[in-house]
Amino acid sequence: MARIAEDLLLLLLDNGAAQPAIEPSLLQRLLAAAVLLDLAYDCRVRPAVPGEPVPPDHLVALAGPPPLDPVVRPALTLLQEAPVTPSAAIAKLRKHTEDRVIDQLLRTGQLHQISLSQNRFRRNSYAWPLASRTRVDAARSAMLSTLFDGNCPNPVTATIVSLLHTVGGLGAVLSLNDRGSQWVGDRAIEIASGTWVDDNKLAEVNLAVTTAAVRPALG
Repeated sequence: MARIAEDLLLLLLDNGAAQPAIEPSLLQRLLAAAVLLDLAYDCRVRPAVPGEPVPPDHLVALAGPPPLDPVVRPALTLLQEAPVTPSAAIAKLRKHTEDRVIDQLLRTGQLHQISLSQNRFRRNSYAWPLASRTRVDAARSAMLSTLFDGNCPNPVTATIVSLLHTVGGLGAVLSLNDRGSQWVGDRAIEIASGTWVDDNKLAEVNLAVTTAAVRPALG
């Protein structure tokens, strides 16, 4: 399941317009990065390590069963062809990842799609109101608890905060005044440093290490 990518998009759609309050090309890059990190959390990709016959700034696919989730499958296929840099992976995945995540959320009944335009020569525009608030409320509650109450985030929340902070996108999810922005920014830096990781849990360690490798490709 593309938990990170799906929760990220649901949070970005949770507004009155039911559209992401973020620039389209940036959204594409964010979701492509999130899908890579979903694979990292599933221990299917990691950064190259010293001593491997792979450049140190590349991502490496790890062995395992074929993923069932149609959102993450193309990303793993790309990495299985050859190690690539995070920037190259995001560039190759960005074009279709948003559509794949939306399609999955529509298929699983978490979104509705409303056409806002009909144009034969340009891409139509849509709104995607939430079919249920259960999942997005849980994701938002976890984010608020992490950012404002100082609670240790779960891995998905930590990754979403780190990605949004990297691109200055936390304001697209949260309504913040100047003081709140400063508070959230400081807390997001702390989270991005990996203080939340349980060193005894391989999946969390791999997710944090891969997030640190992927974030610069979004800057």
